[in-house]
Amino acid sequence: METRRKFIGIVGTAAGSLVLPAWAEQAKARQSDAKARKSMEKAVGDEGVAPPEDLMREHGLLNRVMLIYEEIGRRIQARRDFDPKFLADAAGLIHHFIEDYHEKLEEEHLFPRFRKAGKLVDLVNTLEAQHKAGRVITQRLEAFGANGIKSDSDRTNTVNDIHAFLRMYRPHEAREDTVLFPEFRNIVGKSEFEALGDQFEKKEHELFGEEGFEKNVDKVAGIEKQLGIYELAQFTPKGSG
Repeated sequence: METRRKFIGIVGTAAGSLVLPAWAEQAKARQSDAKARKSMEKAVGDEGVAPPEDLMREHGLLNRVMLIYEEIGRRIQARRDFDPKFLADAAGLIHHFIEDYHEKLEEEHLFPRFRKAGKLVDLVNTLEAQHKAGRVITQRLEAFGANGIKSDSDRTNTVNDIHAFLRMYRPHEAREDTVLFPEFRNIVGKSEFEALGDQFEKKEHELFGEEGFEKNVDKVAGIEKQLGIYELAQFTPKGSG
């Protein structure tokens, strides 16, 4: 019996020596995963959105305003009645959210870093020039919306400005989404990337309050509903299902 007890003790000790390292490795892995999650949370800010993703979702808002512009342009060309306030409100969203906030972030935080790194400089210069051109168009569209579209000349100029804006900004935002933003991660360090996420979020809250992005999306949805273009299903081609 004594020999048997010694044998069991030896086997138990040997088994324990195998189990403990495995347990320790699992605990180490769990700690590593927890640290990685915390690092990611810090990098993307309280809202869980990293800087490039933040800018790209704002492009989604821009695209929805451009759909509003398209609808207004169609109504003007068809001489259908609509409240010019819709144009003023849509251009106001471009002015205050896209130009004064979104584009300022790009101009102050992204473009200088690309120039300093010597990467995509020609693209950055073109994008910035287009920002300036877009502000001129937005100012005119806001005025047409505020003052009303009263003559054939007003109708022609408004439609031309809408077309010019759409023609420029669709390739503009597509190039940023597919070239500029993906490359941005390669020219900034981790700590700088994290700090920018916090700065973007702080600026949004300063200008628009808590949930500033969501509030502006609600404004876009309100205009879409008034124009009758809110329901997504209406855009599905008939006979495609």
